[in-house]
Amino acid sequence: MMSRILRLSDGTRVRLIEAGAGAPVLLIHGVGMRAEAWGPQIDALSLDHRVIAVDMPGHGESDPLPGEPSLPDYVAWAARVVQALGLGPLAVAGHSMGALIAAGLAVEHPELVTRVALLNGVFRRSAAARDAVQARAAQIAAGVAEVEAPLARWFGPEEETLRGQVASWLRAVPQSGYAAAYRAFAAGDSTYADRLATIRCPLLVMTGDGDANSTPVMTRAMAASVPGGRAEVIAGHRHMMNLTAPEAVSGALNAWLSPEKATQ
Repeated sequence: MMSRILRLSDGTRVRLIEAGAGAPVLLIHGVGMRAEAWGPQIDALSLDHRVIAVDMPGHGESDPLPGEPSLPDYVAWAARVVQALGLGPLAVAGHSMGALIAAGLAVEHPELVTRVALLNGVFRRSAAARDAVQARAAQIAAGVAEVEAPLARWFGPEEETLRGQVASWLRAVPQSGYAAAYRAFAAGDSTYADRLATIRCPLLVMTGDGDANSTPVMTRAMAASVPGGRAEVIAGHRHMMNLTAPEAVSGALNAWLSPEKATQ
């Protein structure tokens, strides 16, 4: 596993982790995280693929986006990352905010995406859920980034070790990058909702049955929007299922990446 800085055409720095060899797959994390949040999937997928996990703008060691970016700005950033990698079209998987970016990339730049996986994504929130997430975005923008509340939503009492690791990432993320990404996340659930049906590459949508904000209903609706889209719901897990259910998530992603092996 290797960490390096990728320079985009405008000089923007993007930090990434690379491992393995083979067909490339790009992993995009959620708000407040960093590339290491994909640790179990990097280990599992890199056995057969070239895995590239990136720090999102304003997170880890990646430069922030200017101004007050919206979801399409993050999607445009992801397109520039794919182009700068120079590997041709590739598979893209995103978690949470990363799922919104991955979906937008498949919609806006189908020529860059061979298949797309959306983990714990959001889709057409209810009015109450939208009000709640926008209130959290306003708090974060005001510098009130309370760590315990999201951790309580994401982890059960038996998951203290993982909770501590994720807490350290949340506490380390630059406040400006966190606030900018959360603002885009809060407003992004409907940005590409009406255009998901234009996706023609293989689509996998996943969540945990205990994820109260990225619900199974949302997951099934996203999958149903795309011809041939597939939904999977992992029982007994919440928003950080890629860490709490690593074997199930990595197994589903491996089947998505190599369907011919899954049927053997």
